Amino acid sequence: MQHIIDRFISYVTIDTESDPNSNTTPSTAKQWDLANKLVEELKAIGLEDVTIDENAYIMATLPSNVDHEVPTIGFVSHFDTTPDFTGANIKPQIVKNYDGGDIILNKEQNIVLSPNYFKDLLQYKGQTIITTDGTTLLGADDKAGITEIVTAMEYLIQHPEIKHGKIRVGFTPDEEIGRGAHKFDVKKFNADWAYTMDGSQIGELEYENFNAAGAKITFKGKSVHPGYAKGKMINSMLIANKFLSKLPKDEVPERTKGYEGFFHVHHLNGTIEETTLELIIRDHDKNKFEKRKKLVEKITKKINKKFAAQFGEDIATAEIKDQYYNMKEKVEPVMHIVDIAEKAMKQLGIKPIIKPIRGGTDGCQLSYMGLPCPNIFAGGHNFHGKYEYVPVESMQKAVEVIVKIAELTAEKK
Repeated sequence: MQHIIDRFISYVTIDTESDPNSNTTPSTAKQWDLANKLVEELKAIGLEDVTIDENAYIMATLPSNVDHEVPTIGFVSHFDTTPDFTGANIKPQIVKNYDGGDIILNKEQNIVLSPNYFKDLLQYKGQTIITTDGTTLLGADDKAGITEIVTAMEYLIQHPEIKHGKIRVGFTPDEEIGRGAHKFDVKKFNADWAYTMDGSQIGELEYENFNAAGAKITFKGKSVHPGYAKGKMINSMLIANKFLSKLPKDEVPERTKGYEGFFHVHHLNGTIEETTLELIIRDHDKNKFEKRKKLVEKITKKINKKFAAQFGEDIATAEIKDQYYNMKEKVEPVMHIVDIAEKAMKQLGIKPIIKPIRGGTDGCQLSYMGLPCPNIFAGGHNFHGKYEYVPVESMQKAVEVIVKIAELTAEKK
C-alpha cells in the first residue's frame, strides 16, 4: 500500500494545472515537469519504446510474453488538473483506518469533509483515504489513473508468470480543457482498443457519454443617458436575460441526472453596449442534442426579429461549436471490450457500475479517432475541488483490474 501512496503523492505534489486561454500544447509549461518525470519512471520500471513528443504526449510499450496472437490493448490517463480550482502547493493528508466520521481538512478555515454531506465516504470506513488540506484540489483526476497504470505495468514486469499480450500506455496533457485527445497520434499508439482510467468510484465502467457543444451568444445594445433614454436605450444585459428566460428552467445541471441533458450557463459578462453569454449544451441522445442546439438558434432569431426595427441589424449573434460526441456509437460494435472489463471486475469481487458519463473523457474523442476507449474507475471522489479524496484501496483495486484485463485478453480462445 505504501508504494502506491508514495507514487501518487509524488505526482499530485507537482502542479500541472491546464489553461483554457492558452494556445500552446501543453497549455501550461509546468505540465512538462510531471511529463518528464513520467518518461524517466516508465523507463526505470522497464517499459520499452518510451517516447514523448513536442506536445508532451507520452507513449510506452510492455511487450507481449505469449507466443500466440493477442490483440494490442492500451491504457490512457491525463496528467493535467482542472483550472476550476487551484492545483498549486497541494499538501495531501493521509487518513488511516477511516472511522466513518468527519474529516477535518483545515482546522483554521473550518473546512470539513463530512459523510453527512458526502455520503459516499461511508463505504470506505476502515480504509486509508487521501484528502486535500482544504486549500487546493487533490489531483486524483487523473493522477490516480496514472498511478494505477504505472503500478500495474510495474507489477506485470515483476511477475512474468502472468501472461499478457502487447500493452500500450498513453499519458496526455490538457484533458481538463477538452484538448487531451486533440494531438494524440492514434496510428502511432497502434492499439486495437484502449481504456481510460479516469472514472470516479470503485466499480465504474462507462461507455456512454454526453454529446457536447459550446455556445457563445453576443448581445448588442445602445447606451444613452438614462435620463433621456426612453425609446432609445437598449440594454444588452437585459436582452441576455430575456434569452435565458426562454431556456427550459429545469434543464440545468443541478436539476438533472442520468440520461437527462441540460443547458449550463458558465459565463455572463456585460455592459449596456455589449453582453456575452457562454453556455454548454449536453445530451446523451443525438436527436435531442441537435434539438437543443436548434433551440438556441431559434431563441436568437426571435430576439433579432423583435429588435430588428429598433436596432437596424441583428442584435444577437450565436456561435455554436460541437466539442465531442457520445462514444456509445463507436463502442457498441465492439462490446466485447466492455465485457472483458466487466468480467475482470467480477472476478476480482468488484460490482461493476455501468452507467453513462455525465461529461466526457479523452476516450470519447479517441473512440471517434479510431481507438474504441471505454472508461474505468480510478477511485477518486469530488473532483475539481477542495473536498476531493481517493481511497487507497480503490487505487489498488484499479491496478488489479488493469492486470486482470491484460490477463483475460491474452487467454487462448
